[in-house]
Amino acid sequence: MTQIEKFIQALKEQRFVEAHELLEEDWRFYRKKGQKVEEKAIQGLINGATAHALFFIKKRPKSYEKVWKVFEKYKHYISEANLENINKFHEAKELLLEINKKVYKN
Repeated sequence: MTQIEKFIQALKEQRFVEAHELLEEDWRFYRKKGQKVEEKAIQGLINGATAHALFFIKKRPKSYEKVWKVFEKYKHYISEANLENINKFHEAKELLLEINKKVYKN
């Protein structure tokens, strides 16, 4: 199972802190290589998971709002990124958006 597949599974199981950490190594890899589009695409997903951890686990809605804005700012990079399994990155983005709908129900 790839890291992005593990990330998706963690999101589905509401393991948001773990999800965040699953993509950290990939984010560092692209950052070191200077591949900004891929770096920002992954950073957006990481921040999306972190925002949900802040809202659902830490119960910090103000912090959630700040971090979710980073996801919103960077999510478009997924469409521009040259990543293996790009369809899984799109799936992860859509899943984060779907989970986010629950924020507004609370």
